[in-house]
Amino acid sequence: MEKTQLIITPKTKVLELIEAYPHLEEVLIKHVPAFSKLKNPLLRRTVAKIATLQQAASIGNVKTGDLINLLRKEVGQELINTGDETAYNTKKPLWFEETLIEKKFDIREMLAAGEQPVNQVISDLTHLNQGKIYKLTSPFLPAPLIDKAISLKIDHWVLKDRENLVLVYFYKG
Repeated sequence: MEKTQLIITPKTKVLELIEAYPHLEEVLIKHVPAFSKLKNPLLRRTVAKIATLQQAASIGNVKTGDLINLLRKEVGQELINTGDETAYNTKKPLWFEETLIEKKFDIREMLAAGEQPVNQVISDLTHLNQGKIYKLTSPFLPAPLIDKAISLKIDHWVLKDRENLVLVYFYKG
């Protein structure tokens, strides 16, 4: 039986992509250097399994359409118009007030140890009191976490503090 060819779209999972087209791993890393961590087997099994190419583009601060079409071109697929862009809130919201921060969590140490913070963060957000803010510190845009929070109807604000440091404030209204 002939193997079905994976069609590359913004919703394609990173792991699906690199399993279907192993040579695209280096192309992806070149355009989204944060994904050099895919060399870590644990992150490869966790982050790459849940992160979509749209989220990867956000993490790398590149346009989704540019990344998708670059990857599609590499494997001979037709270029598409993705209608870009992400819906991550980067403007300071009216609900933000420093005194409302109930809990802070820096995921850098956990990631450096090869651990996945998703379950911890989602548990924290679930238990966050109404009207309070959760401050997350990350070395990159944690797009899958933000998407999960959005699905739980939790607002967010992304603040890129400096290179390799992103602050995300989650608000449970």
